Amino acid sequence: MSLLLVLVFTPVFGQLLSDKTGLVNRLDVETGGYTFEVETVSNFDIVNHEFNKDEKRLTIFINSGLENNLGELLIPQTLLSGNFTFYLNDVEYSPKIKSNDRISFVTLNFTGIGNNKIDVFATETLSNMEDKSEVDDSEEFTSKGGGCLIATATYGTELAPQVQTLREIRDEKLMKTEYGKSFLNLFNNFYYSFSPLVSDYERENPIFKESVKLFLTPMLSSLFILNYAQMDNDVQVLAVGSGVILLNIGMYFAVPVVLIMRLKR
Repeated sequence: MSLLLVLVFTPVFGQLLSDKTGLVNRLDVETGGYTFEVETVSNFDIVNHEFNKDEKRLTIFINSGLENNLGELLIPQTLLSGNFTFYLNDVEYSPKIKSNDRISFVTLNFTGIGNNKIDVFATETLSNMEDKSEVDDSEEFTSKGGGCLIATATYGTELAPQVQTLREIRDEKLMKTEYGKSFLNLFNNFYYSFSPLVSDYERENPIFKESVKLFLTPMLSSLFILNYAQMDNDVQVLAVGSGVILLNIGMYFAVPVVLIMRLKR
């Protein structure tokens, strides 16, 4: 009850992160029959955005009430990739950028109150993708920029080792079998029904974020077992997956029940 009171009253009396890098914007970029999600976490507002497939350009229009502007920009590799060039108000700009096989993570840091414009040019875009009619459900999910929202918010970036490991388990283990794909389709329908709300609240409430991290730690530790398990066919996926699920049930339900019963005695 004490923990619940803290979580409920902290947003009322605590200071939000909007004066730092806490405003979350998800920009739906529609092009080529696909919808891609570009995410920003910043201390400025995103007024509008536009995408030009022929120029391989994403333009973001910004309005800021602060002199020092900080932000993070996550661009799916399926939308823009290769070598990037940035322009801030039509002047070449060189932010920090890190990339992996799924996203490009751009750290923005510039000065200027009022309206600003950032142009992102790339050397590759979705022109190399298959026709949408030939894309299966898992690829369509990837094209929408789906990721581990709660884990990303908990550990601060999609480049965190914990998030990278979860992505590798999904892509290298589960996605290679039919049972794994079926499980992911069911899980994604459930997970993405609530994960955006949880991840947004994590960014606004540091105490809640630490509580989620504490809750996730045992589960992530058990999932890391999958990295070392042989999962080349449906039988192995079913066997190993069932074992991991039973392990988590034991950690999160059976152990607390036993402890409570012993305390009562």
